[in-house]
Parts: sequence; structure tokens; C-alpha cells
Amino acid sequence: MAVPRKRLESMGDHLNSVRHVLLVLSGKGGVGKSTVATQLALGLKHAGNKVGLLDVDLCGPSVPKMFGVEGMDIHQSPEGWLPVYVNSDQGLGVMSIGFLLEDREDAVVWRGPKKNAMIKQFLSDVVWRDLDYLVIDTPPGTSDEHITVIESLKSYCPDGALLVTTPQGVAIGDVRRELTFCRKVGIPVLGIVENMSGFACPCCGEITNIFSKGGGEALAKQAHVPFLGCIPLDPTLAQASEEGKDFQTLFKESVTFAALTKVLDKLRAVDKDF
Repeated sequence: MAVPRKRLESMGDHLNSVRHVLLVLSGKGGVGKSTVATQLALGLKHAGNKVGLLDVDLCGPSVPKMFGVEGMDIHQSPEGWLPVYVNSDQGLGVMSIGFLLEDREDAVVWRGPKKNAMIKQFLSDVVWRDLDYLVIDTPPGTSDEHITVIESLKSYCPDGALLVTTPQGVAIGDVRRELTFCRKVGIPVLGIVENMSGFACPCCGEITNIFSKGGGEALAKQAHVPFLGCIPLDPTLAQASEEGKDFQTLFKESVTFAALTKVLDKLRAVDKDF
């Protein structure tokens, strides 16, 4: 069983200084939710904002690797935990249970109450310090952890949730259940993103529909929520994530960068305050 290296007593309320909170949800695993969350955080940062990314996917903490900060130590101030900053200007901070494990290969074999306690501690004890945006990468599904996140954030009136799906019918069905979850707990749905929507050739940029296409947009129309766009399956994006590099800086001319930019633009159009 994995045991965190450090535990702190509750240090107070650090979310009051966060202007906008966005949840990234998916009905099932493997749809690229963490990839979308990291690229959303990078896009907001490159737009001149101060951004935090909180990874509460306790059993699959992939965010540290995607930012190239695996193995970094968490430091603490008198107020609480300090996030790990991705760059020297401290414009993008990350917090994940991946930083708290003795061995990154350890499995987090915890029952619900312990997971919920860890999530509450992440939400209360991380010192974000005047963030413009906090992006929260959640576990797949509609589990106990999601309820803990929602209940802990209710008093802060989060902007809403971005739902990630792939084009296949199985994934679409799970996202439909995620929509129902959001409505039951009172979280606004800002929109749906269809990830892995076609294959982007790294040489010519042509998009080939390996799977199906359009399922996310059809679901958005059916559910009367905004469709934010399609992100293709791109080997350069996958490689950048594996190597912890900034895809949006390295591949500004790619069709995938253009797709990510459109998603962010549509998200801003949906929520004028966002």
C-alpha cells in the first residue's frame, strides 16, 4: 500500500484567492482527460494567466509526468503545501499525489474514506496564491471522490465542468451519465470536447477518421450543452506528453494546436467571465 511521505494538519482556506475553478470530467478512463486538462492549463497560462492544475486522480496520477516534473518534492510553508511550479516564472503550478509517494510505481490501494480525506486536504491545504484559474483533473466515472470534490467546492461556486469523450458509442454513453451526474449535483456543464477525433498525420497534417466522428457533437446537441470542438489523435502531442514538454510551444503550426486554440476560444465564448 502506498503511503504519502508528508501529511499536514489543515492550514485554512486557500481557495478564496482563486478566481475561476474548472473541473475536467470523463465518464470512463482512457479518453485523454488528463491530456485535455494539461493542454487547457497550458493554453490559459500562455494567454497570460496564472494557473494551477490539481490532479485528484489518486489512482492514476499522470499529470506530473506530462509536465516533466516527476520526482519533484513538495515543500511546505507556514500556510500549507506549495505547488510544484512547471517554470521559473511560477505561472503554472501543479499538485498531485504523485509527488507524495515514496516510489512512483506504488499503487494507491485505499478505501473511499481515505481517498476522500486526501482530496479534502488537497483542496484546503495547497497554497495557490492569487490564481486566475484552477483546473481540477478528476478520476474517471461518477464515484465517491467526485462527490467529495463537488461538496468541498460548492461554497466557491465553480465555473463548471468540461466533459471529455472519444467518438465511440461506449464513451458517449458514459459521458451521458456524467452529464446526469453534473445536473444532479448542480454543477454547470460548460461543454463537451471530443478527443482522439481522427488521426492527425505529423507530416502533412491531414485528418483521418480512424474511429468514428461526431458522437460528442451529437450528444451536446441532444443534451443542449455547448460543443467545444474536436481534438485529433496526434503522435506529436502524445510524444510531448510522454517527455514532459510543452506541445503548444513546440508545435504552433500543427492542426492539433489550432484545434486546442478553438476549444479554448469556445470555452471563453460560453462563459464570458472565464
